[in-house]
Amino acid sequence: MKEYHKIETIFERDMEGSKKLFEGKFRNPTIEYLKDNQWIFTEKVDGTNIRVHWDGHKVIFGGRTDNAQIPAILVQKLNELFSGQVNEEIFEQKFGENPITIYGEGYGAKIQKGGGLYREDIGFIVFDIQVRDIFLERENIEDLAKSFNLEVVPIVLKGTIQEAVNYVKSKPNSVIAKQEKEMEGVVGKSLIELKNRKGDRLIVKIKVRDFEYGV
Repeated sequence: MKEYHKIETIFERDMEGSKKLFEGKFRNPTIEYLKDNQWIFTEKVDGTNIRVHWDGHKVIFGGRTDNAQIPAILVQKLNELFSGQVNEEIFEQKFGENPITIYGEGYGAKIQKGGGLYREDIGFIVFDIQVRDIFLERENIEDLAKSFNLEVVPIVLKGTIQEAVNYVKSKPNSVIAKQEKEMEGVVGKSLIELKNRKGDRLIVKIKVRDFEYGV
């Protein structure tokens, strides 16, 4: 089961003391080149990273890494959502023996500090889906999520990198939280999914706390 690739911060960080970001000093020249293009930004949920993998025959659960431990209450929720004959038949009908991995966040009460502001129970929300080596487009992610009655991270902004930075610096509230809770940040993908010369996806994260060092 593949681990989800790293999502990089857009700007360089001062590593010698302040730890603040150097706003405008891009880490990745390809991102800088595309900064004025249209990007799609979804809410970044503060939870526990989870992988749900269909290997063609059975469902396997994993954390962010193969050594990560999943809380028992979250495992119970994942079993409710994905285990059993009916769910296996859904995987079989849609993908046959093709491997698929659903990437999401387990979130809510008892998952992370302040998780109860998202919801009083335990939830699972999808942020990406990979079939073999292909990541699905948003429309296909939403379609598959409906088959399992799953949530998908909401789109909060379509715009340029700078527009997303301005949005995050305004400290918006979470869209999915049941109570008032500051959003952790956003994750951005180019409107048309692109890769760099090494074949890595162009995907970025912008977090509220990254701008709390007096940038």
